[in-house]
Amino acid sequence: MCGVCDRIQKTLKGNNKYFVKELQTGYVVLGDYQRFKGYTLFLCKIHATELHQLEQPFRDLFLHEMSLAAEAAFRAFQPEKMNYELLGQGDNIHMHWHCFPRRKGDTPVPGPVWKLPKEEMYADKYLPSDSELQEMKQKLNTELEKLLQAE
Repeated sequence: MCGVCDRIQKTLKGNNKYFVKELQTGYVVLGDYQRFKGYTLFLCKIHATELHQLEQPFRDLFLHEMSLAAEAAFRAFQPEKMNYELLGQGDNIHMHWHCFPRRKGDTPVPGPVWKLPKEEMYADKYLPSDSELQEMKQKLNTELEKLLQAE
């Protein structure tokens, strides 16, 4: 099973403490490590590797819902800019969006977050405490609800 499918299975069983909200085409979750506060992912419900593999109505809704998740993260965590990446390779070939809230000076050299060493991206100090995680999840969910109600 791929890593994203595994995370979805944990979510469905209630064993993913980073889960925020289920939408029609995917799951909104916070990143385990919060090197970039508000780092949010949107996991596609369908195990596909490319956007063009999705039927058009589902693909259109998937892209729309990803933009809602990103906008909710923007509103909840108030960065200067959002970076969006649709990734998937290796054990995580399953499509999943990374939404990174960015702020001036958040990396030593401007550029993609992946330029940071893994030791920096995944340092234990960026694992939120349970109370921090609950607060972040509530903020993100509140903003998602507002956006969904406005549709």
